[in-house]
Amino acid sequence: MSNRPIVILTALDLEYQAVQEMLVDPKLRRHQHGTRFEVGRLRGGRCQLALTLVGAGNQSAAVLAERAIAEFAPAALLFVGVAGALHSHIALGDVVVATRIYAYHGGTSEDDGLKSRPRSWETSHSADQIARHIGRTGAWTRGLTDPGHAPHVHFGPIAAGEVVLNSRVSGHAQWIRQNYHDACAIEMEGAGVAQAGHLNGALPVVVVRGISDRADGTKEVTDRDKWQQRAVANAAAFAAALAEEIAAEDRDGGWLTKTAAKGSTMPEQGTTYNIARDNARVGVQAGVVHGGVRFGPDPGDPADLEQALAALRARLERTYADGRLDEDTYAAAEAELTVANEALRSKAPQSKSRLTLALKKLRGLVGDVGELATELAAIIALAQALS
Repeated sequence: MSNRPIVILTALDLEYQAVQEMLVDPKLRRHQHGTRFEVGRLRGGRCQLALTLVGAGNQSAAVLAERAIAEFAPAALLFVGVAGALHSHIALGDVVVATRIYAYHGGTSEDDGLKSRPRSWETSHSADQIARHIGRTGAWTRGLTDPGHAPHVHFGPIAAGEVVLNSRVSGHAQWIRQNYHDACAIEMEGAGVAQAGHLNGALPVVVVRGISDRADGTKEVTDRDKWQQRAVANAAAFAAALAEEIAAEDRDGGWLTKTAAKGSTMPEQGTTYNIARDNARVGVQAGVVHGGVRFGPDPGDPADLEQALAALRARLERTYADGRLDEDTYAAAEAELTVANEALRSKAPQSKSRLTLALKKLRGLVGDVGELATELAAIIALAQALS
């Protein structure tokens, strides 16, 4: 089982309580700026969760998601809550797992009307595959009050904005239907959380929503009938099963990159160092090599790692000059590289984890540039080998 927690974020108190009830012996952890997390293990499981309340809206969700990532360096970030259904085949109490998050409020106002400027983030393939497996098996329903009438699980896009939609005929509803017709549900926090995950080394983010209303003018009725409580109980049960499975696959601390797929005949891949000192020389003699072969400095030597970071900075500058990185991405990458250098020179107890986290964030920013991603993978391995 992973030694990294899964962070779960919620927007409403009733959403928070639905997850909190699943925690065994939760301990309070207070961030230096006041944010409170409860950290505990899932009842009946071994997965460690860190739970917090972010409030309504994408902006607060993004800020506190970033804070949670920096505080815990989690294996994944889950958002659990309620949402309104946008299609009639999705029933009250059903669970919607986002495959893509739309930030639907972006646009340009022109003389002939408002033109959509869509922005979206897709759920990582690995997380999506685990979620679909859980949905197929149905094992997640065992903890529900009435597992014989289990809700359906739907996979599809979710629209995240800044207003509560409670109409099928308003201009707001028509805008969503016209530009985001494939969205299954609508809510107010997913885009902020997805953006935070994207900017932190493509940290897997999964948004799990229970359907509490139909976004059609009947929200007051469904709320009075306690569909929010029923819907979020279903979403929390699914998220708990998802967290447990992710934690099991993250047992080596890198479930997206290091763990071989279950059932695969391929061995788990790690990094093997052949180190030569003084006048010795090392070659490679192997029958089968999975992955790459790299000749480089002695892992664990901070001076060599500092040289590697300097070379990376030079390559980053050339890539920006060549026009393969935009200005915002380059500025963000430079900032993370500066954090990495400061952490490498620091003697603080947490300096190694700060260094590794900064490098992973940097990899997420420049992962589309092949040579930078390759170089960063080697540097991260060197950082993790530091004593």
